[in-house]
This record gives sequence, structure tokens and C-alpha cells, in this order.
Amino acid sequence: MSILINKILYNAGLPGNICYHDEGARLEPVCCRRGHFLHGPYPDTHFGPKACVLPNPTSVMHIQDPASQRLTWSKPPLNVLVIRKIRDETLLEPFKELCRFLVEKHLMVYVEKKVVDDGSLMTDDSFSAIRNQLCTFREGYDDISDCIDLIICLGGDGTLLYASSLFQGSVPPVMAFHLGSLGFLAPFKFESFKTEVDKVFEGNAAIILRSRLKVKVVKGMFQRNEQLFSTQENGIAPHNHINNEAGKITLQLQVLNEVVVDRGPSSYLSDVDLYLDGRLITSVQGDGVIVSTPTGSTAYAGAAGASMIHPNVPAIMVTPICPHSLSFRPIVVPAGVELMITLSPDARNTAWVSFDGRKRQEIQHGDSIKITTSCFPVPSICCHDLVYDWFDSLAQCLHWNIRKKQTRLTDASDSSETDN
Repeated sequence: MSILINKILYNAGLPGNICYHDEGARLEPVCCRRGHFLHGPYPDTHFGPKACVLPNPTSVMHIQDPASQRLTWSKPPLNVLVIRKIRDETLLEPFKELCRFLVEKHLMVYVEKKVVDDGSLMTDDSFSAIRNQLCTFREGYDDISDCIDLIICLGGDGTLLYASSLFQGSVPPVMAFHLGSLGFLAPFKFESFKTEVDKVFEGNAAIILRSRLKVKVVKGMFQRNEQLFSTQENGIAPHNHINNEAGKITLQLQVLNEVVVDRGPSSYLSDVDLYLDGRLITSVQGDGVIVSTPTGSTAYAGAAGASMIHPNVPAIMVTPICPHSLSFRPIVVPAGVELMITLSPDARNTAWVSFDGRKRQEIQHGDSIKITTSCFPVPSICCHDLVYDWFDSLAQCLHWNIRKKQTRLTDASDSSETDN
């Protein structure tokens, strides 16, 4: 049986049709067609083998209400991936407690091999029975993307970023416990982990769909006419020639926070061209440029002066790093556009690019970086709801708008004196 589901990307307000086949209790997408409209592609609402967004029958005008984003299970989850912050001895006991709790619930627990091989765990005889029941994997060697139902992170924001990198397609729901230094993306407290995990297994938990960036690094694609075009007064130059048929894709991945292009070890200014849907928008001269998701707006982009955007907003942010210009302000573009970054022909040096702080590599003349919104968001489970959790993180982690309160006027005489 095929089921026709109308899906809207966040608050786009534009209807689109996605067809699914019903295979037992799980809906399988027939195709993942990228909707090329300004509000971005239709997000994949199935996360791993058994999780999906709870359908909202009360949607008005097909506009998705963020509060209606609830998690439901088509089948009981069986396979849980536990990610622990490494090189942190304070997480050993929470890690052992969580693994013991999950194994006693007759769940298959997956753990990275280097975590299990930790010396402190190997010498702990009381944990040996649990350790022998853990399933191990190695990043880059073992593919676990099709068998994980739920991800539980113990640590800081880096553990959630690492979890995202393990799943280049559909991502299972992620439950993050705050046991790191900042924990902006980790709303849960470990003291009540048994109760919180049981609530998630029961379903109907609030989730926030953190959009990711689909990034391609293409070598030898960009070609420019020999005649150099001068930038117009509004900063937009005429079209340059782009050979879409040339080039070799050397890297393709999903990014949760940001793509950073910087000048690397060179003492010269970084000079890169920024294209939007094939049109040259501007050149960035400075220390570099950050292309981020709304989730990344509170990370490096926030430190570089960007606005903080709620993760449910469909957008891509472009933030210059120390631009050599008094008028270059951060901008926000619709999630559906495709950005491309190349070295300017006049650039005196190469540039360097990193993806969520990883896989750093050099970009030379002729190379390009293509960036657009991914169809596969990260479904992050909320502790309360997607609005309260975000503002609570702003206040607790970043001390947003913390100020000593102004005292009120004590009597009417003070008010009259102020008016005079």
C-alpha cells in the first residue's frame, strides 16, 4: 500500500508530495526527491530503522507547528548506540551505569571499540560480564547506520557532533546527557537517566530537527574566463563561467554545525569568492568565512558576531571572520539555496577548510566547496520542549542577557523628581 504524505519543511508553507510504501510497521520512502524551492528540501522524517515523527492531524494550512514534532516508534527500539566522551575519567561510572541499565533491559548496546578497550574498564572485574555483552565497532571500518534505533551521548556538545558524523544518511534519535564542559546541545541531567530513558522508550517525546549541511568538495571544477570582471558598486559581479560537468568529488559529507574556510598558516588575507545558486555574490577578504546551520549559530559563528537562530528555523548563515571591510555583516539565506566557495583568481595564497572541526584540508585554485541544506536532519530529543530547552541553554551556558536588575522607584516623590 502506498501512502501519500504532504510534507512541509518547517514553516515553509509550500505543499509537496512524498510517496511511501508501507512495509509492515515501517514506512519506506520510495524516493528522496530534493524540492528545489527557497525553503529547502523536504526533510526525511524517519530516523533509523524504527523512529519517525508523530503525524500531526491538526496541522492548519499544511504548516508544521514546531510544538507538534513528537517522536514515535513503529516498533520497540532494540539497538542502542552509546557514545562517551573519551579521555575523561569522570565519565567511567556514568558510562558503566548506563550500559548496565540497558543490558539488563535486554537491549543490544553498541559502543566504539576504543571506548571498551579503555584500561580502566578492562581491569574492572565487576564490569566484565556487561563488557562481554557489548557490541563494538570501529569508525571508518564498520557500518552501523542501518541497525541503530537510538543514540545516547554522554559528554558535551562534541559527542553529539561525533554522533552526527557517524550517520551520513538517516540519523536515529539522539538523547544527549550533559556531562561535558558546556553542554549547549545536551539538555538532560544524568542524575535521573533511568526515568528519562524509559520515557523515551515509551515514545511521544518532543524532538527538534536540527538541520545539517550537505557538503561536497570538488577538485578542478571551477573555470574562470581570462577576462577579469570588476565588482559592481552593490558588491555583485556578473556571472562567471562554471563548468558543472568538470571536476571530481573528493569529499561528500553531512555537517551539523558549520563549514569553516580560513587562511590557514598564511599571513596573507584569505580571498575567496562566494556564489549563491551559481551567481557570484561577493568576495570575502579577511581571515575567512563560516557557513553554518542554525544549530551552529551558537558555536563559532556566534563567536564571530552572527545572530543566534533557533534550530527550527530553515536557514543557512554566512558569517565572515574578521573581514577587512567595515560593511560586511553576517547574512542569513534560505535553506534551499546552494552556496559555492572558491578561491578568488587574485588570491595570494590557498585556503583551508574544516567540517565541524574535522577533516581539515587545503583548497587550491580550481577547487570548489558546494554547500546546501541536507535532507537528513539530526532528531535531537528534548528534555522539556524545543523552545524551553533552547532558551534555557542560552541562559545557563552562554549567560544570554544576564544583567543586574534595575531597582524600581520607591515612592511617588522619586517619580516626580525624575520627571522634573
